[in-house]
Amino acid sequence: MAPHDVRRPFKRAAISDQQRRRDLTLQRQAQSRRDAQLQARCLASTVLSFQSQSTEPEQEPDIELEPESLVDFLPDQEESGASSKDLDVRHASKLKGAEARKWFARQLMLPEWMIDIPDCLAQDWYVFARPAGKRCFVVSSNGTTVSRQRNGSILHRFPSALPNGAKIRDASGPSQSYSILDCIFHERDQTYYVIDMVCWRGYSLYDCTAEFRFFWLNSKLGETGACNPPSFYHKYRFSTVPIYNCDQSGLWSAYTGAVPYVKDGLLFYNKHAHYQTGNTPLALVWKDENCSQYVIDTDSKGQVPSQQQVVLELQDDGQLVTSDDPSVVFGCLDLDFIQKTGLHSGNLLRFTVSDGGLSFVDGKLEKVDLHYLGKVNRARAFADSYSKIMFQHTVRHSPLKIDDLVASICSLDDQQGKPCDTEMSG
Repeated sequence: MAPHDVRRPFKRAAISDQQRRRDLTLQRQAQSRRDAQLQARCLASTVLSFQSQSTEPEQEPDIELEPESLVDFLPDQEESGASSKDLDVRHASKLKGAEARKWFARQLMLPEWMIDIPDCLAQDWYVFARPAGKRCFVVSSNGTTVSRQRNGSILHRFPSALPNGAKIRDASGPSQSYSILDCIFHERDQTYYVIDMVCWRGYSLYDCTAEFRFFWLNSKLGETGACNPPSFYHKYRFSTVPIYNCDQSGLWSAYTGAVPYVKDGLLFYNKHAHYQTGNTPLALVWKDENCSQYVIDTDSKGQVPSQQQVVLELQDDGQLVTSDDPSVVFGCLDLDFIQKTGLHSGNLLRFTVSDGGLSFVDGKLEKVDLHYLGKVNRARAFADSYSKIMFQHTVRHSPLKIDDLVASICSLDDQQGKPCDTEMSG
């Protein structure tokens, strides 16, 4: 097929402030003095200690989290100087149900959905094909390895070749050291694909750049034998994913290159980004039909609904907000309706975006036509983020295409006097 004209000027109407928030996040990151070592120790202790009976989120009962060793890991507030956000884990043992799931989900770095293209995409960003599967933390310590999903439920407890991940005589390193990996478990080949490294042999990587974390990950993981085939002391195989600089060649390789796993979109990481818990604009996910089976959200039956559906959180005053910090208000329920239906603050509610759709003024969300459907499955931890709702909206009406991503890179190359001769077949 004829190649696309990738040298055309690139310009899309702004529908978000994602770039402004990227800049602010980088500024706050540079000023942060969080105790990263404390954060890593708390997470490791919690992954190993939380008690949960279910491994399937859809059938999960309200779980109570009882980390016996968590408080032992934490110094007194006056000694540590840690922020109140870090010290919230002191009370994790008392959390139940939805609050427990929320606490655990907040420990992961969650990408925003790409609704505008970052500046300097080719210079400051990595890209890789995201494996389809279950997102989880994997912690190895004291001769065992535990993986937990973002709702806090145990996925697997097993021996591994990770440091201190199995009870064998020649285990290397101090007996109390631990490692934390951010993984996606790919069911088809029973492999943990490691997409980030949070801690290695007790050394925290929270405040290290993505550039360093990815270098460390690729340097250290293979040395342990964790990438070898399964064996008696190593039940599941681990593997890294191919990571590329997000230039023309790298983007195209991530988009079309063969990988041993099923792809579920592309992940973009800012090279300077620290491992930030919760939603961050310094990590972005993007999808189309060629690199993901599920681009438009499906309903409980696996069907694409005729109208977009969104999940929002109900507030005390009836406002319906996203999971962002700060949250974005999408509407408001009448207090009489709330009382009649027995709804409460904190409930996650599902709505359809009706015929009125989403209205924008000067690129800002002005009005949303919502129709109430009901409560969501209680295993869910968070409402939708603003970026996810906007991405799903643009996919249905004016999707951000791979040609747009390539064109943005080419436009920057043209400004810098570099040739742009990539040919892309449709």
